[in-house]
Amino acid sequence: MTAAHRLLPTHREQCTGVSGLQPIREAEDLSDSFVSGDEDHGRSATCNKNINSEINGNWLSSSSNSIHEARLKAKAKRRLRKNSSRDSGRGDSLSENGDVVRGTSVAPTSPKSKLLDRKSRQGKGRGLPKKGGAGGKGVWGRSGEVYGPEEVDQKDPNYDEAQENCVYETVVPPLNERDFEKTVTPIVQEYFEHGDTNEVAELLAELNLGPMRSEVPSLAVSLALEAKASHRELTSRLLTDLCGPVLSHSDMESSFDKILRELPELVLDTPGAPQLVGQFIARAVSDQILSKGYIEGYKGRVDCEYTRAALDRAAVLLKMSLGGLRIDSQWGTGGGQRPVIQLIKEMNLLLKEYILSGDIKEAERCLRDLEVPHFHHEFVYEAIVMVLESKGEKTFNMVLQLLKSLSLSSIITVDQMRRGYERIYMDIAEINIDVPRAYFILEQFVDKSLSIEVIDVKLRDLCPCRGRKRFVSEGDGGVVKLESY
Repeated sequence: MTAAHRLLPTHREQCTGVSGLQPIREAEDLSDSFVSGDEDHGRSATCNKNINSEINGNWLSSSSNSIHEARLKAKAKRRLRKNSSRDSGRGDSLSENGDVVRGTSVAPTSPKSKLLDRKSRQGKGRGLPKKGGAGGKGVWGRSGEVYGPEEVDQKDPNYDEAQENCVYETVVPPLNERDFEKTVTPIVQEYFEHGDTNEVAELLAELNLGPMRSEVPSLAVSLALEAKASHRELTSRLLTDLCGPVLSHSDMESSFDKILRELPELVLDTPGAPQLVGQFIARAVSDQILSKGYIEGYKGRVDCEYTRAALDRAAVLLKMSLGGLRIDSQWGTGGGQRPVIQLIKEMNLLLKEYILSGDIKEAERCLRDLEVPHFHHEFVYEAIVMVLESKGEKTFNMVLQLLKSLSLSSIITVDQMRRGYERIYMDIAEINIDVPRAYFILEQFVDKSLSIEVIDVKLRDLCPCRGRKRFVSEGDGGVVKLESY
């Protein structure tokens, strides 16, 4: 300890007035050793105040005292927050002086940055998310949690013993007439696109048709009357496949009875409805979904002329079937479902009939009824081959007029027309073996096609030319050279 520290009196010596350095104080000022009573009382008050300013033997000023009190309050607050998470049953708080007050529950305020925090803000718990992370809006439990069967509480006042033996099943109400058309019509129209009868049977099995079950064949036939021939063939196949798994024979008969009764209304939209319905009846009898005596049961009981025409048509077709007519092919097969060889035969037959009759409109209608727009290049190919194999100008000019008409009406597209000509260009070498003048006739036909705007110049320039033989100068010794131009 230095001399300066030894000379300074302690706080206790100042309060008691006893000092080990009394001689020094007397030397400084002798009047200080004698104090009055008022000065003694003031001195004691000052000593009590200074006792509060001394902590652990350290002399503190007023500013350092306030800082120390703030630190104590902050420490008490931290200890309170720590204890509140451990002891949820005790709510501690701080008074204005910074003292801990027990027994009162004060909810701590949460800063704005923690508004979206899912931890408990009640001053309780261990700081974990509420409900173990399963709480919140739109949450029905923890992720991956599987609920077991709920046990019935027999002490529940609403408990009913009869409920334990109940069996719950999904009940589909039967369709009424309005809902039946809205539901079944899209199924049939979609079937016309994919042609899968099994899918239609599965969709109908899922519906509770009820008394509307017998309306399925009549709805399908009425839709097919306004569709193409290929769709009518699909409808006949659908009725055959549905009879048994989904519909009964009685449902088929009652459905065709309804169609015959509604023929006067069907004729307004489809003038040929009686003949078409007669073909449907003949096909149904041939497929054994209608009894053979179905037509005989109407004899003498028909007053409507349309119904009589339909039954007569069906009877005629059934008699013709005995002579070898196949009723199962009366509608034909639509589009790409037919074999390629059969399509080629039908196109050749169409061209031969056109050459004999010269009816362009009928040829267009027949080509459109084939329903193979993606295969029209074969029609162009067969038409040009017929021109190359023909003798005379009649076939040449008639095929040109037919191709021009089909091109103007857009029945044959530009792409299909180009592909037909390109196929001829590729096969002209083989065709020339059977038809020696094929190159010459093809050049003339291509030039005429360009003049009537069936093809363009670019396609004309692709036409192959046959090399011709010619003798060159005598200096070559009469050698024959092949040269194309």
